[in-house]
Amino acid sequence: QVQLVESGGGSAQPGGSLELSCAVSGLAFSNYAMGWFRQAPGKERELVATILWSGGSTFYANSVKGRFTISRDNAKSTVYLQMNSLKPEDTAVYYCAAKSTGGLIFTAPEYDYWGQGTQVTVSS
Repeated sequence: QVQLVESGGGSAQPGGSLELSCAVSGLAFSNYAMGWFRQAPGKERELVATILWSGGSTFYANSVKGRFTISRDNAKSTVYLQMNSLKPEDTAVYYCAAKSTGGLIFTAPEYDYWGQGTQVTVSS
């Protein structure tokens, strides 16, 4: 059974930091591209960042570029999202997703597996 379990969400003040983790089991993690998405109330789910199976290539949404960093540890079957300089508009439920592929994947429908999501709230 494939499981993606996010952790690390919570509350932060503007300008603060949080690190999300997504522990994956039940699949050959190193064969999967991974993505972080977010969905705010009343909005569509949007890509935040994605990382190649090897970690050798990444892509970020313009809204988070320079503030967020995606990384992965294939030995631990875990993908991370370091979020710095948080803004109120980063408030959303954050989801990790996995896609069996050799390339980066940018759109939600293409992903094979999803976590349950973790809430991130940025406010003063």
